[in-house]
Amino acid sequence: MSSIFTKIANREIPAYIVAEDENYLAFLDINPLAKAHTLVIPKKEVSYIFDLDDESLAGLWIFAKKIAKAIDKYMQGEAIRTGVAVVGLEVPHAHIHLVPIKNITDIDFAKPKLKFSSEELQSIAEGIKKFVEL
Repeated sequence: MSSIFTKIANREIPAYIVAEDENYLAFLDINPLAKAHTLVIPKKEVSYIFDLDDESLAGLWIFAKKIAKAIDKYMQGEAIRTGVAVVGLEVPHAHIHLVPIKNITDIDFAKPKLKFSSEELQSIAEGIKKFVEL
C-alpha cells in the first residue's frame, strides 16, 4: 500500500506544495512545529532514508538545501535559521523535516503542533515558493 507521501506525490490527496522537480517534492507539514515547517521527500517510495541509493540520498539533501534557503528568506526576522530533522518513524517514506527555529527547543517533536487554516497554509506555501530557486 502506498504511503500518504506517495499519495501526495501522485496527487491522489492534496497538499500545500512548495516545490518539486522530477525526483523530489517539498510540501508543508499539516501538523507543524512552526510556521513554514516543510517536508522534503523523494518521489520514489523508500521507507528508510538510509536505504536510498547514494545518488538519490545526495539529491534529496541538495533539493532540501534549496528549500531551506527559500524558507530562510521567507521567514526572515521570524526565525534565525531552518533546522533539520530526520526521524523516520511517523510515515514509512523517507523524508526530511525543515523547521524554522530560533533555538533548539523549537524542533522538539513532543511539543503541541500548531494549527493553521487552509488559507494560511496556502499563503505560507505561496510565500516560500517565491524564494525557491531550482
